[in-house]
Amino acid sequence: MTPSSAKSGQSRKAKHCSELLGTGPSIDELVPALSLLGERLARILPGYLSPFAGGEPPLVRIGMPMDCNLASIAADIETLASHTLMAVGPKGLPMLAIFEAPSVLRLVDRTFGGRGDVPDEIPDSFPLSAELLLARIEQALAEALTMTFGGEEDHKVRPMRRDTSLRYLNPFDRREDLLQLSLEVEEPGVEPWSFSLAFPQQTLAAVSTAPRHPVRRDARQGAPDPAAEPYGSMPVPVTAVLVDMTIGFSRLSSLKPGDVLPVAIARSVPLQVDGRTIATGTIGEVEDRVAVQIQQAF
Repeated sequence: MTPSSAKSGQSRKAKHCSELLGTGPSIDELVPALSLLGERLARILPGYLSPFAGGEPPLVRIGMPMDCNLASIAADIETLASHTLMAVGPKGLPMLAIFEAPSVLRLVDRTFGGRGDVPDEIPDSFPLSAELLLARIEQALAEALTMTFGGEEDHKVRPMRRDTSLRYLNPFDRREDLLQLSLEVEEPGVEPWSFSLAFPQQTLAAVSTAPRHPVRRDARQGAPDPAAEPYGSMPVPVTAVLVDMTIGFSRLSSLKPGDVLPVAIARSVPLQVDGRTIATGTIGEVEDRVAVQIQQAF
Protein backbone atom coordinates (compact mmCIF):
# COMPACT_ATOMS: atom_id res chain seq x y z
CA MET A 1 0.00 0.00 0.00
CA THR A 2 1.37 3.33 -1.02
CA PRO A 3 1.39 6.32 1.35
CA SER A 4 -1.26 8.03 -0.78
CA SER A 5 -3.59 5.04 -0.69
CA ALA A 6 -3.10 4.67 3.07
CA LYS A 7 -3.95 8.33 3.52
CA SER A 8 -7.02 7.91 1.31
CA GLY A 9 -8.18 4.91 3.36
CA GLN A 10 -7.83 6.85 6.58
CA SER A 11 -9.86 9.70 5.08
CA ARG A 12 -12.66 7.35 4.10
CA LYS A 13 -12.69 5.86 7.59
CA ALA A 14 -12.86 9.27 9.20
CA LYS A 15 -15.65 10.33 6.84
CA HIS A 16 -17.89 7.46 7.91
CA CYS A 17 -17.01 7.38 11.58
CA SER A 18 -19.80 9.14 13.50
CA GLU A 19 -17.85 8.83 16.76
CA LEU A 20 -15.03 10.95 15.31
CA LEU A 21 -17.31 13.42 13.59
CA GLY A 22 -19.79 13.72 16.44
CA THR A 23 -22.77 13.68 14.04
CA GLY A 24 -25.24 13.08 16.85
CA PRO A 25 -28.17 10.66 17.00
CA SER A 26 -29.40 8.91 13.88
CA ILE A 27 -32.84 9.33 12.34
CA ASP A 28 -33.98 6.05 13.92
CA GLU A 29 -32.78 7.20 17.33
CA LEU A 30 -34.69 10.47 16.97
CA VAL A 31 -38.08 8.86 16.20
CA PRO A 32 -39.01 8.41 19.92
CA ALA A 33 -37.94 12.00 20.62
CA LEU A 34 -40.21 13.34 17.85
CA SER A 35 -43.10 11.19 19.11
CA LEU A 36 -42.69 12.75 22.55
CA LEU A 37 -42.52 16.26 21.11
CA GLY A 38 -45.61 15.51 19.02
CA GLU A 39 -47.59 14.44 22.07
CA ARG A 40 -46.53 17.60 23.87
CA LEU A 41 -47.45 19.77 20.87
CA ALA A 42 -50.88 18.10 20.65
CA ARG A 43 -51.59 19.28 24.20
CA ILE A 44 -50.24 22.81 23.75
CA LEU A 45 -51.34 23.69 20.21
CA PRO A 46 -55.16 23.71 20.74
CA GLY A 47 -54.94 26.86 22.88
CA TYR A 48 -53.09 28.65 20.10
CA LEU A 49 -55.52 27.46 17.40
CA SER A 50 -58.68 28.42 19.28
CA PRO A 51 -58.96 31.81 17.46
CA PHE A 52 -59.31 29.83 14.22
CA ALA A 53 -61.95 27.52 15.73
CA GLY A 54 -64.57 29.95 16.98
CA GLY A 55 -62.78 30.46 20.29
CA GLU A 56 -62.93 26.81 21.34
CA PRO A 57 -59.68 24.79 21.50
CA PRO A 58 -59.86 22.06 18.84
CA LEU A 59 -58.64 18.50 19.16
CA VAL A 60 -55.19 17.90 17.68
CA ARG A 61 -54.18 14.38 16.67
CA ILE A 62 -50.65 13.41 15.68
CA GLY A 63 -49.46 10.72 13.31
CA MET A 64 -46.44 8.48 13.48
CA PRO A 65 -43.09 10.10 12.60
CA MET A 66 -42.05 9.22 9.05
CA ASP A 67 -38.60 9.42 7.52
CA CYS A 68 -38.42 11.42 4.30
CA ASN A 69 -36.51 14.07 2.37
CA LEU A 70 -37.55 17.11 0.36
CA ALA A 71 -37.87 15.07 -2.80
CA SER A 72 -40.30 12.61 -1.22
CA ILE A 73 -42.31 15.45 0.38
CA ALA A 74 -42.69 17.11 -3.03
CA ALA A 75 -43.68 13.80 -4.63
CA ASP A 76 -46.42 13.17 -2.04
CA ILE A 77 -48.12 16.54 -2.59
CA GLU A 78 -50.69 16.27 -5.36
CA THR A 79 -51.96 19.85 -5.35
CA LEU A 80 -51.06 23.41 -4.41
CA ALA A 81 -49.29 23.70 -1.05
CA SER A 82 -47.64 26.37 1.05
CA HIS A 83 -44.25 25.62 2.61
CA THR A 84 -42.98 27.72 5.49
CA LEU A 85 -39.35 27.73 6.56
CA MET A 86 -39.03 28.26 10.30
CA ALA A 87 -35.89 28.94 12.34
CA VAL A 88 -35.28 27.61 15.84
CA GLY A 89 -33.15 29.46 18.38
CA PRO A 90 -30.36 32.00 17.86
CA LYS A 91 -28.54 29.65 15.46
CA GLY A 92 -31.56 29.61 13.16
CA LEU A 93 -31.80 25.81 12.94
CA PRO A 94 -34.27 25.10 10.11
CA MET A 95 -37.54 23.21 10.12
CA LEU A 96 -40.41 23.13 7.65
CA ALA A 97 -44.19 23.48 7.97
CA ILE A 98 -46.33 22.20 5.06
CA PHE A 99 -49.93 23.37 4.51
CA GLU A 100 -51.78 21.82 1.58
CA ALA A 101 -54.36 23.91 -0.27
CA PRO A 102 -57.54 21.98 0.69
CA SER A 103 -56.91 22.58 4.40
CA VAL A 104 -56.05 26.26 3.91
CA LEU A 105 -59.04 26.96 1.65
CA ARG A 106 -61.34 25.14 4.07
CA LEU A 107 -60.24 27.49 6.84
CA VAL A 108 -60.62 30.55 4.61
CA ASP A 109 -64.19 29.57 3.74
CA ARG A 110 -65.05 29.22 7.42
CA THR A 111 -63.44 32.57 8.22
CA PHE A 112 -65.88 34.23 5.82
CA GLY A 113 -68.90 32.48 7.34
CA GLY A 114 -68.98 29.34 5.22
CA ARG A 115 -69.10 25.70 6.30
CA GLY A 116 -65.51 24.99 5.33
CA ASP A 117 -66.16 23.93 1.75
CA VAL A 118 -63.29 23.40 -0.67
CA PRO A 119 -63.74 24.51 -4.30
CA ASP A 120 -64.07 21.74 -6.85
CA GLU A 121 -61.06 23.10 -8.69
CA ILE A 122 -58.02 24.05 -6.62
CA PRO A 123 -56.50 27.35 -7.86
CA ASP A 124 -52.95 27.62 -9.13
CA SER A 125 -52.03 30.11 -6.40
CA PHE A 126 -53.35 31.14 -2.99
CA PRO A 127 -55.64 34.20 -2.83
CA LEU A 128 -54.59 37.10 -0.60
CA SER A 129 -57.09 36.01 2.06
CA ALA A 130 -55.33 32.64 2.30
CA GLU A 131 -51.90 34.28 2.50
CA LEU A 132 -53.05 36.50 5.38
CA LEU A 133 -54.58 33.52 7.19
CA LEU A 134 -51.41 31.49 6.70
CA ALA A 135 -49.36 34.27 8.30
CA ARG A 136 -51.56 34.13 11.41
CA ILE A 137 -51.42 30.33 11.59
CA GLU A 138 -47.63 30.37 11.17
CA GLN A 139 -47.26 32.76 14.09
CA ALA A 140 -49.58 30.72 16.31
CA LEU A 141 -47.71 27.55 15.38
CA ALA A 142 -44.34 29.17 16.05
CA GLU A 143 -45.45 30.24 19.53
CA ALA A 144 -46.86 26.79 20.29
CA LEU A 145 -43.64 25.12 19.08
CA THR A 146 -41.57 27.47 21.25
CA MET A 147 -43.52 26.31 24.31
CA THR A 148 -43.28 22.70 23.17
CA PHE A 149 -39.49 22.97 22.91
CA GLY A 150 -39.23 24.38 26.43
CA GLY A 151 -40.21 28.04 26.17
CA GLU A 152 -36.65 29.35 26.44
CA GLU A 153 -35.03 31.88 24.09
CA ASP A 154 -32.61 29.19 22.88
CA HIS A 155 -35.57 27.30 21.40
CA LYS A 156 -37.71 30.21 20.18
CA VAL A 157 -39.29 29.46 16.79
CA ARG A 158 -39.70 32.17 14.13
CA PRO A 159 -41.41 31.98 10.71
CA MET A 160 -38.84 33.05 8.12
CA ARG A 161 -40.28 32.82 4.61
CA ARG A 162 -42.98 31.03 2.67
CA ASP A 163 -43.29 29.70 -0.87
CA THR A 164 -45.44 27.28 -2.84
CA SER A 165 -42.30 25.84 -4.43
CA LEU A 166 -39.90 23.78 -2.36
CA ARG A 167 -37.25 24.34 -5.02
CA TYR A 168 -37.41 28.12 -4.67
CA LEU A 169 -37.76 27.99 -0.90
CA ASN A 170 -34.73 25.67 -0.69
CA PRO A 171 -34.96 25.12 3.10
CA PHE A 172 -32.25 22.44 3.16
CA ASP A 173 -30.53 19.91 0.89
CA ARG A 174 -33.03 17.85 -1.09
CA ARG A 175 -31.24 14.61 -0.15
CA GLU A 176 -30.96 15.37 3.58
CA ASP A 177 -32.68 12.82 5.82
CA LEU A 178 -35.72 14.29 7.58
CA LEU A 179 -38.40 13.21 10.01
CA GLN A 180 -41.93 14.32 9.20
CA LEU A 181 -44.82 14.59 11.66
CA SER A 182 -48.44 14.95 10.47
CA LEU A 183 -51.05 16.69 12.58
CA GLU A 184 -54.83 16.69 12.12
CA VAL A 185 -57.06 19.35 13.69
CA GLU A 186 -60.62 18.27 14.50
CA GLU A 187 -63.57 20.48 15.41
CA PRO A 188 -67.21 19.48 16.03
CA GLY A 189 -69.46 19.60 12.98
CA VAL A 190 -66.82 20.44 10.37
CA GLU A 191 -64.30 18.58 8.28
CA PRO A 192 -60.84 18.30 9.89
CA TRP A 193 -57.83 20.05 8.43
CA SER A 194 -54.20 19.02 8.59
CA PHE A 195 -50.61 20.08 8.14
CA SER A 196 -47.20 18.55 8.70
CA LEU A 197 -43.78 19.44 10.11
CA ALA A 198 -40.41 18.25 8.82
CA PHE A 199 -37.20 18.30 10.88
CA PRO A 200 -33.57 17.78 9.85
CA GLN A 201 -31.52 15.66 12.26
CA GLN A 202 -29.55 18.58 13.69
CA THR A 203 -32.67 20.60 14.50
CA LEU A 204 -34.54 17.70 16.04
CA ALA A 205 -31.55 16.67 18.12
CA ALA A 206 -31.28 20.23 19.49
CA VAL A 207 -34.95 20.69 20.42
CA SER A 208 -35.41 17.19 21.84
CA THR A 209 -32.94 18.05 24.61
CA ALA A 210 -35.11 21.01 25.71
CA PRO A 211 -36.57 20.84 29.23
CA ARG A 212 -40.09 19.48 29.49
CA HIS A 213 -41.28 22.73 31.12
CA PRO A 214 -39.87 26.26 30.94
CA VAL A 215 -37.24 26.88 33.60
CA ARG A 216 -38.16 29.68 35.94
CA ARG A 217 -35.57 32.39 36.02
CA ASP A 218 -36.77 33.62 39.43
CA ALA A 219 -37.36 31.09 42.17
CA ARG A 220 -39.75 33.56 43.81
CA GLN A 221 -41.94 33.67 40.74
CA GLY A 222 -45.58 33.00 41.59
CA ALA A 223 -48.51 31.91 39.46
CA PRO A 224 -48.21 31.76 35.63
CA ASP A 225 -48.70 35.02 33.79
CA PRO A 226 -52.41 35.10 32.79
CA ALA A 227 -51.52 37.16 29.70
CA ALA A 228 -49.18 34.42 28.42
CA GLU A 229 -50.29 31.53 26.25
CA PRO A 230 -52.03 29.17 26.44
CA TYR A 231 -54.07 31.15 28.99
CA GLY A 232 -54.05 34.51 27.23
CA SER A 233 -56.39 33.48 24.38
CA MET A 234 -58.85 31.50 26.52
CA PRO A 235 -62.35 33.06 26.47
CA VAL A 236 -63.61 33.89 29.99
CA PRO A 237 -67.26 34.99 30.50
CA VAL A 238 -67.39 38.16 32.62
CA THR A 239 -70.63 39.36 34.25
CA ALA A 240 -71.31 42.96 35.22
CA VAL A 241 -73.87 42.90 38.06
CA LEU A 242 -75.92 46.06 37.52
CA VAL A 243 -78.72 45.17 39.93
CA ASP A 244 -78.69 42.91 42.97
CA MET A 245 -82.04 43.07 44.70
CA THR A 246 -84.29 41.08 47.01
CA ILE A 247 -87.97 40.61 46.22
CA GLY A 248 -90.64 38.64 48.04
CA PHE A 249 -91.85 35.39 46.50
CA SER A 250 -95.46 36.57 46.45
CA ARG A 251 -94.45 39.68 44.50
CA LEU A 252 -92.26 37.62 42.20
CA SER A 253 -95.05 35.18 41.44
CA SER A 254 -97.45 38.00 40.58
CA LEU A 255 -95.18 39.73 38.05
CA LYS A 256 -96.78 40.41 34.66
CA PRO A 257 -95.82 42.32 31.51
CA GLY A 258 -95.98 46.06 32.09
CA ASP A 259 -95.05 45.97 35.77
CA VAL A 260 -92.32 48.38 36.84
CA LEU A 261 -89.74 47.48 39.47
CA PRO A 262 -87.92 50.47 40.93
CA VAL A 263 -84.22 49.64 41.15
CA ALA A 264 -81.13 51.52 42.17
CA ILE A 265 -77.86 50.88 40.33
CA ALA A 266 -74.96 50.83 42.73
CA ARG A 267 -72.21 53.37 42.22
CA SER A 268 -69.69 50.53 42.31
CA VAL A 269 -70.62 47.79 39.82
CA PRO A 270 -68.93 44.42 40.43
CA LEU A 271 -67.44 42.41 37.57
CA GLN A 272 -67.60 38.71 38.29
CA VAL A 273 -66.07 35.55 36.83
CA ASP A 274 -67.74 32.32 37.93
CA GLY A 275 -69.37 34.14 40.86
CA ARG A 276 -66.16 35.72 42.11
CA THR A 277 -65.70 39.49 41.96
CA ILE A 278 -62.49 40.36 40.11
CA ALA A 279 -63.00 44.12 39.72
CA THR A 280 -65.42 46.99 40.34
CA GLY A 281 -66.27 50.02 38.25
CA THR A 282 -68.83 52.66 37.36
CA ILE A 283 -71.46 52.65 34.63
CA GLY A 284 -70.85 54.98 31.73
CA GLU A 285 -71.26 55.23 27.98
CA VAL A 286 -68.90 54.74 25.02
CA GLU A 287 -70.14 55.39 21.48
CA ASP A 288 -73.81 55.00 22.50
CA ARG A 289 -73.12 51.73 24.28
CA VAL A 290 -73.27 51.06 28.01
CA ALA A 291 -69.78 50.59 29.41
CA VAL A 292 -68.07 49.94 32.73
CA GLN A 293 -65.02 51.97 33.72
CA ILE A 294 -62.76 49.92 35.99
CA GLN A 295 -61.94 51.66 39.26
CA GLN A 296 -60.44 48.80 41.21
CA ALA A 297 -59.15 45.32 40.26
CA PHE A 298 -58.34 42.55 42.69
